[in-house]
Amino acid sequence: MLRKILFLLAAIFISSTIFSQSPEKMSYQSVIRDENTALLVNQPIGMRVSILQGDIEGTSVYSEAHSVNTNANGLASLEIGGGTVLSGVFANIDWASGPYFILTEVDIDGGANYTISGTSQLMSVPYALYAKNAGSAPQSSGSYQHYVGEYFDGGIIFHLWKDDAGNEHGLVVDIADVSVSSVWSNVEDIGVGAAAQSSWDGATASEAVINQPNHTASAAGLCIELTSNGFDDWYLPAIDELIKIWHNRIYINRALTTVSGAIQIPIIANYWSSTESFDNFAWSFNFANGSSFDNFKGTPLAVRAIRQF
Repeated sequence: MLRKILFLLAAIFISSTIFSQSPEKMSYQSVIRDENTALLVNQPIGMRVSILQGDIEGTSVYSEAHSVNTNANGLASLEIGGGTVLSGVFANIDWASGPYFILTEVDIDGGANYTISGTSQLMSVPYALYAKNAGSAPQSSGSYQHYVGEYFDGGIIFHLWKDDAGNEHGLVVDIADVSVSSVWSNVEDIGVGAAAQSSWDGATASEAVINQPNHTASAAGLCIELTSNGFDDWYLPAIDELIKIWHNRIYINRALTTVSGAIQIPIIANYWSSTESFDNFAWSFNFANGSSFDNFKGTPLAVRAIRQF
C-alpha cells in the first residue's frame, strides 16, 4: 500500500528551448517528506515520474525513473524527459488533450521499491511543448473594441474573448495589490471542495471560499469585499487567470505606469489563486519563474484582485 507524500512545493517550468537537436524537457522540483511528514534531507532517493491524462487516476501516457539527491531543504530536482524511460514517448504527448497530472513515486532508499506517492495537476504547459504537438492556439475571429493593456473599467485589461454570439468580454486586473501578506483562508485544514477547485473560474471559487463554514478571513474575502475605482465586483483569480496576468505582465505594467496611484506587478512575487489543491493546500503562482505551486493555506502571500466585463 503506497503511503501518501506531502508536497510543500511542486514547480514545473521549461528547462530548454525546443530545437530539433536538443531534447524536450521540463524541470520539476518537489519537497519530499516521509509518511511522518519529516523532511528527507541530503538523501539519495529513487523516483518514478508518470504523466497521467484525464484525472489523478488517469491513464499513464509516459513514465520514467530517476536517481536524485535531496538538498538540505528536502528539495528534489529533476528534468522530466531526461530520465530512464519506462513507458511512452515524452515528445509525443498531445498537450492539447489534457488535463494532465504528474504522479511522483519515491523510494527513500534510492531504489525502485516506491513506497511514497503523490499526484498534482500540471496547471500550465510550456508553450513550446504545447505548440509542437497541438499547433498554434486558436484566435478569436473578428475585431475587438478593446485591447490588452488598456486602462478600462477600474483596472488593466489582461485578457479578451468573444462568446458564441460575438459579444466581447474581458478580464481586468486591479491597479494595486489588495494585500502583500494574506493567508488563503483561516480555515486551513478542511477542504472547500469542487466549487473552489476550478483552474479558470475564479469568481465561483472565491464565493465558495467565503461561504465555507467557519470562514472569517481569506484572500478571496479581501477581493470580494474590495471597492476599487468605482467597482465592487472583484474576486480572487483562479490559477489560469493568474497565469494570463503573468504572460501579459509587460502590457499591464506599461499601462500601470500611466495610472496615478498604481503599483506595478513585481518581478519577484508569489500570488494566491482561488483554486484549491487539497484540504490544506491551494495553488499559488510565482511571478519570478512562471511556476505554479501548491502552498499551505496558512502561508502569507500577495493578493491582487480581478473582475470581468
